[in-house]
Amino acid sequence: MSIVVTTPTGHVGSRVVRLLLQAGVRPRVLVRDPARLDEATRTRADVRRGDLTDAGFVREAVAGAGTVFWVDPTPHTTADPIETSLRTAAPLVAAARVGDVGRVVFLSSIGAEKRHGVGHIDALAGIEEQLDATGADVLHLRCAYFFTNLLFDLEGLSRGVLTTAFDPGRPMPWVDPRDIGDVVAARLLSDTWQGRTVQAVHGPEDLTFQQVAQILTDALGYPIRLDPVSDDATRDALRAAGLHPSAVEGIVGMTTGSRELVPEQPRDLLTTTPTRLSGWAHAELRPLLER
Repeated sequence: MSIVVTTPTGHVGSRVVRLLLQAGVRPRVLVRDPARLDEATRTRADVRRGDLTDAGFVREAVAGAGTVFWVDPTPHTTADPIETSLRTAAPLVAAARVGDVGRVVFLSSIGAEKRHGVGHIDALAGIEEQLDATGADVLHLRCAYFFTNLLFDLEGLSRGVLTTAFDPGRPMPWVDPRDIGDVVAARLLSDTWQGRTVQAVHGPEDLTFQQVAQILTDALGYPIRLDPVSDDATRDALRAAGLHPSAVEGIVGMTTGSRELVPEQPRDLLTTTPTRLSGWAHAELRPLLER
């Protein structure tokens, strides 16, 4: 079984690689810096060193793969994030179109079902559509808001402030990336699905940011105050940080475009994963803020 894993050092990819190794599979991992993989993983995996933005590397590295797990590596801060994401995925799409790749498991996002108007998520929608047109077997995992997004503002959390541009009282699904990795690995190892498949990964429960602030207060042991900010204030902060205008709109658009979003798939047995934010915050976030 030939399985290719991109971003193998990320929150999701690292979990996928570990589970595949434990299942007896030697995955082909595409990584820019192999030193970021632990030694045990490097000796057990087929490590291909290269950059996912290098079309030649990607085309060669995925050729002949039974299944590819594709994660868009484009940072939201990239000058033209949508164009960059689509261009980066192009060699994978080309390989799938000519049959050099049998199946693709694609890490997409809630909001991609809207196709347009959700900032950088529009790029994931575009990749979905391009993969659908190849005729390969494709699974799109529409994932919820990552717990690990909280790690982007450790400085604010250390001061007891949780800043958000989302509607503080509107519930939305939150998910542990490791749980996504569990779903990915199960799908990569299964040969029972075919055609075009969409599966949401909603986490265990929908949470408002008000609830998140209270959960973090309990888990961290000190008060966390919610600080809602406007879209314009977010734009001003991103511009002040030197981001390109298209990057600014790509980031802001993910918030504005998903405010009234109802996920295409309901919460049910297949879309609900187990890890709760409270346990993750106590085990993963609290140690970082105690240093």
